[in-house]
Amino acid sequence: MQSAYIDVTLTFFFITVPVLLLFKLYLKCSIGWCKSQRTLVGRTAIITGANTGIGLETAIDFAKRGAKVILACRNFSKAAEARRLIIEKTDNPNIHIKLVDLSSFESVRAFARSVNESEERLDILVNNAGVAPQSEEKTRDGYHLGMQVNYFSMFLLTNLLLGLMEKTGSSRVVNVSSLMANFALKFNLNDLCKHLGDVDMYCRTKLCIILFTKELAKRLTNTSVTTYSLHPGAVKTDIYNDALKNVIYWFVFYPMKNWCSKTPEEGAQTTIYCSVEKNIEQFSGQHFEDCHIVGDYYSARNVELAAKLWSMTEKLVGLNNEK
Repeated sequence: MQSAYIDVTLTFFFITVPVLLLFKLYLKCSIGWCKSQRTLVGRTAIITGANTGIGLETAIDFAKRGAKVILACRNFSKAAEARRLIIEKTDNPNIHIKLVDLSSFESVRAFARSVNESEERLDILVNNAGVAPQSEEKTRDGYHLGMQVNYFSMFLLTNLLLGLMEKTGSSRVVNVSSLMANFALKFNLNDLCKHLGDVDMYCRTKLCIILFTKELAKRLTNTSVTTYSLHPGAVKTDIYNDALKNVIYWFVFYPMKNWCSKTPEEGAQTTIYCSVEKNIEQFSGQHFEDCHIVGDYYSARNVELAAKLWSMTEKLVGLNNEK
């Protein structure tokens, strides 16, 4: 019996390890890198969730290109440490902190008001911040935490800053989504704010981001502002931390985080590409992976659904009250 157990264990080991190594090699070879040498001197960029992970690496890249970078973060001490690190790595002191809590519409409005009052231009808005939904936790506004942080506040913030971006001209809105949008198989606007499971909620928020990007591109047709959504890949960031607290999810996300994930620098490449690459304006509204356009996910092909989602979201976040 013991011999049979050892044989099975060794067989599993010698099959699984090579498969994981080959998969890791494939991931490394397929990573897209932004090769643009474009400078951002004289330009202003805002990055939400910029104190860690993809957001931090994006901020470092923009700073190297000479941009004025505004770190839109919830925690001041973490943002201050990120600012110190960025300046140390880039010798660009033009890095600023503005606090925003995406779980609060009041905070989003205050942040947007501050930006509109203090900034003369906004060239790049990177909607990067996100959470992995956990249980049925709700915000003070009464919505599921994951839906509000990942999508509702992105929608509200973008719309509140569009005036400044249109005034700036040739500006870009870059929205970080996920391949997980593909698995929002039961997406229904009637259930938009319902918690039907953590993974389902996460998938729905990421689909909302893609649909939002498509509809936003249509509404920006007669302006010089363009918008793009993207899948950064499986990236080793803090977003896994909450998921790893769940014993069931641990068996999926621990191997993914530690064996199959990109580094934050690798994961930031498509965000950077969509922000700085020249001559991609014609692809406004499109979805990107590894620094190239990919076809629409099956779940995101319904144009009418995107328009209906926009109308519903306007009411839910109270955007019409701003007009």
